[in-house]
Amino acid sequence: MSIFSAVFSRSAGAWRGAEVDLADVDGIDDVADLMRDVVGAWDPAAIEGTMLLVLEADDEWFGIVRVDDHADPRVFLSDRRVVHGYPVVGLLLETANPDVAEDAEGTGQTPYPEPVGDSEVLADLGTPGTDLLALTHREGVLPADALAALAERAGFADSLDALRG
Repeated sequence: MSIFSAVFSRSAGAWRGAEVDLADVDGIDDVADLMRDVVGAWDPAAIEGTMLLVLEADDEWFGIVRVDDHADPRVFLSDRRVVHGYPVVGLLLETANPDVAEDAEGTGQTPYPEPVGDSEVLADLGTPGTDLLALTHREGVLPADALAALAERAGFADSLDALRG
């Protein structure tokens, strides 16, 4: 169960990113603190702006966590059914009210994902909620492809490609 996770922020008109390890986080507040710590190490003023955490696992799902200034984190997950297979998803969904039935565990992959969270999380960065939801349902689009499209629209595709390279 390999999870790629990276934090991105924009400072002085340019995006910067770094891969992060979520192994030691215990909740969504810890995720937000980690994001602020990473971004603050680059540029202390950048923590007053927009920070994004993107996640992708095993070509099964992708997630986005957004923190603006000192606001609460906003979360979007492409498929809430993965909560049982990836502990980090449960941490992310603390704020999203996933309402995932316990009997969903082990039922296998269904044809369509079940997105959960704030679909408007990237609306001001080029991806309205309808487009984000469409990316989760588009046949043949892998989670890594969806993140690449989102990064392209927001302007940090080169930074994402460099980290994934």
